[in-house]
Amino acid sequence: MEKWETIEKGPFKPTWESLRQYECPDWFRDAKLGIWAHWGPQSVPMYGDWYARNMYIQGSDQYYHHWRVYGHPSKHGWKDVVRTWKAENFDPDALMDLYIKAGAKYFCALAVHHDNFDNWDSKHNKWNAVNIGPKKDIVGMFREAAKKRGLPFGVTEHLGASFSWWTVNKGCDKSGPYAGVSYDGNDPEYEDFYHSNKDEYDKQKGSDFVWYTDNSRWHNHWFDRIKDLIDKYKPDLLYSDGSVPFDRYGLGIIAHLYNTSIKENGGINRAVYTQKDSNPLVYTVGVLDVERSVQKDKFPYPWQTDTCVGGWFYDVRQKYKSAKQIIEMLVDIVSKNGNLLLNFPQRPDGTLDDECIDILNKMAAWIKINGEGIFGTRPWYVSQEGDTIVQPKYRFDEPEVEYTPGDYRFTQKGNCLYAFQLGWPENGIALIKSFSAGGGGPILRLMHIEKVELLGYDGKIDFELTREGLLLTGLPEKRPVEYAHCFKISCK
Repeated sequence: MEKWETIEKGPFKPTWESLRQYECPDWFRDAKLGIWAHWGPQSVPMYGDWYARNMYIQGSDQYYHHWRVYGHPSKHGWKDVVRTWKAENFDPDALMDLYIKAGAKYFCALAVHHDNFDNWDSKHNKWNAVNIGPKKDIVGMFREAAKKRGLPFGVTEHLGASFSWWTVNKGCDKSGPYAGVSYDGNDPEYEDFYHSNKDEYDKQKGSDFVWYTDNSRWHNHWFDRIKDLIDKYKPDLLYSDGSVPFDRYGLGIIAHLYNTSIKENGGINRAVYTQKDSNPLVYTVGVLDVERSVQKDKFPYPWQTDTCVGGWFYDVRQKYKSAKQIIEMLVDIVSKNGNLLLNFPQRPDGTLDDECIDILNKMAAWIKINGEGIFGTRPWYVSQEGDTIVQPKYRFDEPEVEYTPGDYRFTQKGNCLYAFQLGWPENGIALIKSFSAGGGGPILRLMHIEKVELLGYDGKIDFELTREGLLLTGLPEKRPVEYAHCFKISCK
């Protein structure tokens, strides 16, 4: 029997045709905002993402940091760093309370990154957070805190690329005092952690790594680890960092996720699988994830942006996004049928720094007033109005945009339309041109506006439908929120 046949029995089979029958559950469509703990031993040096790879690349910032702080990677390697991760002040309950107050409707924990270290009590990998380092079941503790508060719980796996991504630990310096001295990844005693990928290293010399390698032994091992993760924690969401891994192995994991959820939830699938291949023949087996970017306009299927306020792992060099940029991103994404999954980088001890807490508090203040225009909504017939359109120029482009009073994003729920105006009109007048005569076609002709409110403001907003659009007057002198205020338009 092949690995992908050892899955939970149910309606989903490990085939593209079967998995394309997937329908996204309402909880995910309603949630809009998730918070992600992209946290693991790569937070220990506090020197950014991909540390476990770049410390073995001579000349990189992280290579020099590692050599000067810990010692040369031929003597002090990643196996030694993971042992120093203690997570001594990790308090998942306190974190979850902060996240819920800031508006999180689901929570995701990083289960394993490319560095091959599992954040759970892994049956197939002794290099895990219960055996080594924190001596804690990080995934399990996060799950308990989330479920206690009624939050759907997700896990993220970045393991598939590891076999190729980590070939650099088989190298050595080309110059300097350690020229020709092998890095510690060549030590056969630690092959279970560093991978038996010397042949892959030799193939990759002088080129970048291949995201997924053709290696059936590795594919089977990946399948066992991720199936164990699903079986232990029954996640509501599973995220793969890349496209669906390893063909039938990946399809088997998706089918296992869905069938397990159906078994656990009285015949209903609550599970969401996200991956990053933008081919509709692929992403319709789950939900498309767009890393550090957005859709240009309304998307026909639910989708997700995953991003972070700073770097993926804690980095003392990073400048953080402002609360203003995060809120404006949320509004833009939700108007286009998407969700925002946002990482707040934790320090190695498990705590958040003051800047992260300040951003969360500002999000909480905004959500308290404007959340009804976000949660449980669906896209309107147009998603956006105005000349300022977010158009990323390249992969992982997240421009901070300067919006004007002519820029709007729209959502709807029940008989209400929510119009987020992204710039504040100092003259106290707002005009929504999408309501102009003839501009909305039959949809607007069927709408009868009963009342317009400005969320967070108790005064009356006067409105008039004109040839130019919906004219709103009577706005207060001061904006009721710091950014992205919202007009609630109640209709028959």
